[in-house]
Amino acid sequence: MKSYIVGVGMTKFEKPESRDWRYPDMAKEAGTAALADAGIPYELVQQVPVGYCFQPSTAGQRAVYELGLTGVPVYNVSNNCATGSTALMMARQFVAGGLSDCVLALGFEQMRKGALGGGTDGGDFAASPVARHYGIMAAAHGFERTPPTAQIFGNAAREHMERHGTTERQLAAVAAKNHRHSAANPYAQFREVYEVDEILADKAVHLPLTRLQCSPTSDGAAAAVVVSERFVVAHGLHDRAVEIAGQAMATDTAESFASGSCVDVVGTPMSRSAARRAFEASGLGIEDVDVIELHDCFSINELLTYEALGMCPDAGSGKLVESGATTYGGRWVVNPSGGLISKGHPLGATGLAQAAELTWQLRGEAGPRQVPGARTGLAHNIGLGGAAVVTVLRKG
Repeated sequence: MKSYIVGVGMTKFEKPESRDWRYPDMAKEAGTAALADAGIPYELVQQVPVGYCFQPSTAGQRAVYELGLTGVPVYNVSNNCATGSTALMMARQFVAGGLSDCVLALGFEQMRKGALGGGTDGGDFAASPVARHYGIMAAAHGFERTPPTAQIFGNAAREHMERHGTTERQLAAVAAKNHRHSAANPYAQFREVYEVDEILADKAVHLPLTRLQCSPTSDGAAAAVVVSERFVVAHGLHDRAVEIAGQAMATDTAESFASGSCVDVVGTPMSRSAARRAFEASGLGIEDVDVIELHDCFSINELLTYEALGMCPDAGSGKLVESGATTYGGRWVVNPSGGLISKGHPLGATGLAQAAELTWQLRGEAGPRQVPGARTGLAHNIGLGGAAVVTVLRKG
């Protein structure tokens, strides 16, 4: 059974502790906006998967109760940085499986200032969900006194540079592009424009990555209303409807760890697998896609994802971004929202914010950041530990 996004909403993503609000306030703002965008009341919603990582158990219920007290099932979802897209996937499965006609996927996060611990802090490292991942990294590179998540992705960047001749300027070009895109996005945490030289001169986090190449901690929420085809027809929502044409999730396999490479440990095999299956389900390929929102938690991950999605050969991502192929006027527009680097990264909301941006793009409602003629979009959301979700969206 086909499934469609008919309403999306999100808050502005904010620096933690910079705005006087709590996660239920964020969730209410995003959920209310999504329902208003669909033009339906909350009472028509039959199930609600809710994604977050840093709030307590049943925070999903606490958040959803701000929208209404209808007694519908609420599912609390946590899948690291891929949490929001996991909630969206659950919503689609409920609809595609014929269990529900109208599902609200909601994601939010209220975070603390400072770098993420990457799941390596808080006690027993051996029991950490990412113990295997960081163990592989430490065996190849040692363990430095830098933020763990930046360290594992930074080491992936070092490997890519050694293997393929990728340069620091190519990595910085990713960040420069996404900062430039964010200037047109009122929802973005950062809207300043930076040139490549400014990015390279910024504070080092874990070389070759500088601060302006790293996604920040953020507060915020996003939501999407997912419905069946018969719901679209019954409520006259054809103009609002964007089809989820294909979607797939992959988790780590032996391939992620066999090579001992951080390029694989941070999720490239997962991304490649999820993309392949999402394209198969949709009947489309990367050549059919117009606009992409992908998981640029660090600049290197955007380059790795170009390769995993089949946008270029494994050695070609640095040259691809330098060529202008992934910005306005190029073959694809990647991260017109500014991506995680500029828009922000409240973990539970990120995947749903990607869906919101693509829905606006495919409906021609993205304003000054509109990709001309966009009809097909792709969202890529990945979480270390691990999960990768790829979603192909199409406007009929």
